[in-house]
Amino acid sequence: MQAGIFFKERDLFQEPLSESELRVLIGKSTPANVFSWKSPSFKKLGFGPDDLEDSDLISLMLEEPRLIRRPLVCVDENLFIGPNLDTLLKEHLD
Repeated sequence: MQAGIFFKERDLFQEPLSESELRVLIGKSTPANVFSWKSPSFKKLGFGPDDLEDSDLISLMLEEPRLIRRPLVCVDENLFIGPNLDTLLKEHLD
């Protein structure tokens, strides 16, 4: 429990997401919003953002969890992506 919120933490390197889990997490968002474009792992691939389709992004994230922006926090039907949890805390603790 942190900041009065109960949560389940998952190490994506020890327990990788399945394709169906990743697609459910992405939900109404897009794979591009969950993809870690600034990751050194992505830069090593030598692709540009315009070179990849959604299916490519999903495949790459499944192969290499470092390419998933973290943290991913699900609250009800909402997915909060990235390190800025202020939005999450403001919306759900006020």
